[in-house]
Amino acid sequence: MSSPVRLALLGCGTVGSEVVRLLHEQSADLAARIGAPLEIVGIAVRRLGRDRGGLPVDEALFTTDALGLIKRDDVDVVIEVVGGIEPARGWLVEALRAGKSVVTANKALLAEDGAALHDAAAEGRADLYYEASVAGAIPLLRPLRESLHGDRVNRVTGIVNGTTNFILSAMDATGAGFAEALEEATELGYAEADPTADVEGFDAAAKAAILASLAFHTRVTAADVHREGITEVTAADVASAKAMGCTIKLLCIAARGRDATGAETVSVRVHPAMIPLTHPLAGVGDAFNAVFVEAEAAGQLMFYGRGAGGAPTASAVLGDVVAVARNRLAGVRAASESAYADLAVRPMGEALTRYHISLDVADRPGVLASVAGVFARHDVSIATVRQGSTGGGRPGSGDDAELVIVTHVAPDAALAATVGELRGLDIVRSVTSVLRVEGEA
Repeated sequence: MSSPVRLALLGCGTVGSEVVRLLHEQSADLAARIGAPLEIVGIAVRRLGRDRGGLPVDEALFTTDALGLIKRDDVDVVIEVVGGIEPARGWLVEALRAGKSVVTANKALLAEDGAALHDAAAEGRADLYYEASVAGAIPLLRPLRESLHGDRVNRVTGIVNGTTNFILSAMDATGAGFAEALEEATELGYAEADPTADVEGFDAAAKAAILASLAFHTRVTAADVHREGITEVTAADVASAKAMGCTIKLLCIAARGRDATGAETVSVRVHPAMIPLTHPLAGVGDAFNAVFVEAEAAGQLMFYGRGAGGAPTASAVLGDVVAVARNRLAGVRAASESAYADLAVRPMGEALTRYHISLDVADRPGVLASVAGVFARHDVSIATVRQGSTGGGRPGSGDDAELVIVTHVAPDAALAATVGELRGLDIVRSVTSVLRVEGEA
């Protein structure tokens, strides 16, 4: 058996500690798979002396000098599970330029400046692996990067945030509002004390950028992703979705398309949407993740599993460690970044989608015709209209009605302009809900 492959671990929190545990428990199997043992030679942490829960590791390996650890001559592979942009970017660029392979779970860094990491990897002829950055233990990025490399991916639709999926699933199952479902998610440990990154869609947007970059051979950053969260989704929205035979999910959608000149483009967006119960993603409940890939030759593919948590994420990290260790022993490196297509990112206004719009309107003759006229002026076709009583309205008036309208597919800009004009009509008391509809519903 060859000499050990020496690892530097940056971060020893929820994921890092699971990486240490799995390296210890599976050391013999991992060595057999690689052809050499894996040896941790240092662990960089923010503070020394903390209780590490009895981790099977020598306390002398811990250090607060991450950069010094990376620069050591006895480090072959750097594993980064700290997160954030800086100082992680500087650490990983240093490692890659020095020819040291990097395994990272840092979705935020990859989505903001993955180009810097890929360029450094090319400069140092080192491996950069990041399976754990999207969807936890689900084998997803490697199939996109390798298994489907001979195919043409046209669309990727996914549920890539477990916290928001748990919240929306709870709202659907119990009829609870957003605040109640978020409170339950927090009590059960699915939501952070500050859930902003999850519920406002930042986490999903970072993952969408990574997926789009791989699927379409184009550098896509988080800034390119249209992002909306789930904080405005109400129990009434969920009930309305049920009435249509749909459910609401926070989706990341990345798709090929063409601009007005016929040039190929990509659109990347994250937002809540209604999807029919017949869609494969509709049954993904609790805190699970799933990604639906549509390719020309392979057809429709579904990847499903636990998308977060210490052990699932550590599993993905170790899968990458095995791959880079084997490459190192063989004296080869993995295929470099594929960004040859360099497609333009299409603005959200040009994305084709459908709207579900709920209106509180005056209940009198001619209202429906006036509302329909607004849609016609913006060249938006109406698919269905449902009318009912609001059960109130202005106190004592009794003159309000509810209109629920679902459109045919149209550019998002036209749909948004339609809603904007509706808000200004005297006969429209309020636009109570606007949600996109994806799939055939």
